[in-house]
Order: sequence, then C-alpha cells, then structure tokens
Amino acid sequence: MDELMKTGEWVFNLCRAFNVREGITRKDDKLPKRFTEPLPEGPYKGEAFPEDVFEKMLDHFYRLREWNKKTGIPTRKKLEKLELGYVADNLETHGIIPPISKRKK
Repeated sequence: MDELMKTGEWVFNLCRAFNVREGITRKDDKLPKRFTEPLPEGPYKGEAFPEDVFEKMLDHFYRLREWNKKTGIPTRKKLEKLELGYVADNLETHGIIPPISKRKK
C-alpha cells in the first residue's frame, strides 16, 4: 500500500510539474464558476462558496503537497524526495524555480 501511495504522489507531482512548465500556477487553481455563484433555491438559497475559505483550503493543500504556497509550484525539495531531481532541474532551466545557488541553505 505504501508503494502504491508513493507512486500516486510521484505521478501527481510529475503532472503538476509538467503543467507548471506550461504556465499553470496557483492563479489557475479555481473552483468551477457555478460553485462561486449564489444557489438559486433550497435551504442555502442565495449562498455561494466563500472565496476566502477556498484560498485557505488551497494554502493547506499546497502545504500538504509540499508545494510553494504562493505559486502552487512543487518545491525542489519535494521533487528530489520523490527522485524527480531531473524534473526540478528542468523547471530551474526554464526559470520556474530558483537556481540551487540562490536557495536558502
């Protein structure tokens, strides 16, 4: 089971790194429009999912994933932990994550 979970995490981070390289960042992690519109009927009529609650949930999600909270980009540390250092190198080459020499030590 542990190996299966690690493989899923590996795939999820690899997909995110690919999408980040293509320009996807936190600004693109949004709920579908219908979630942000007031409900037309029912016991919660007129209510919508609060944007501030979603942003807090996204912060928590990124923290759990070990991604940069401000950008949604996987960190080099996380990618290296998953044996995806070559992916981190690629993101660095594209100027998406900072060079190793500029990281905090």
